[in-house]
Amino acid sequence: MPGVPGVPGVPGVPEVPGVPEAREEPEPVAVPVTLARSAAEVLAGIRAEIGDCTRCKLHTLGRTQIVFGVGNPTADLMFVGEAPGADEDIQGIPFVGRAGQLLTKMIEAMGFARDEVYIANVLKCRPPGNRNPEPDEIATCEPFLFQQLASVEPKVVIALGAFAARTLLKTDAPISRLRGRVFDYRGAKLIPTFHPSFLLRSPANKREAWDDLKLALSILGRSVPGAPPATAE
Repeated sequence: MPGVPGVPGVPGVPEVPGVPEAREEPEPVAVPVTLARSAAEVLAGIRAEIGDCTRCKLHTLGRTQIVFGVGNPTADLMFVGEAPGADEDIQGIPFVGRAGQLLTKMIEAMGFARDEVYIANVLKCRPPGNRNPEPDEIATCEPFLFQQLASVEPKVVIALGAFAARTLLKTDAPISRLRGRVFDYRGAKLIPTFHPSFLLRSPANKREAWDDLKLALSILGRSVPGAPPATAE
């Protein structure tokens, strides 16, 4: 009986005519799936990362708690102050003292409810005696503010006071030279203006601050509440 030709390279295994050789299939490649997180979830993650922060000396200088941020996580308008005060340190919410009450009135005068905008500070802890933030404190805390800005992605950022404006713009210019102008900032328009606590001490400057807020409204394409509608010439 004639011999049966074998499978090439495999002794003793017959080769069956018409049957193709078996081929090894490549291993499936696992494709990572990235689930998009909402802005609220990203902000919650930033807050969790901060934790009960001990990164700078402020946690040893009488701070009660972290004051993170509050408001609409997808707001078109974001306000940035310098640091929490005594009332904020107690409640854990930015701008709830006298300056915060004035800020709320400013927001409402623009035609927004407070919970329609987002509010945060450069520092998340109260400096003792409400002193000015120090350079090492700003350097430690500002990355979290930048993460908040990147998460909210506002169209307009209003920097309240010199420290907020200088931190965001990386300048030493006084607020009197910065206000009334519009700066391009990380995909948004940044408008510096006076801090509400300054306006409480210097009410004569409220008109200039209102001009800055109206500038923000114009960028957002919103009319000034109570103003007559513009008519085409």
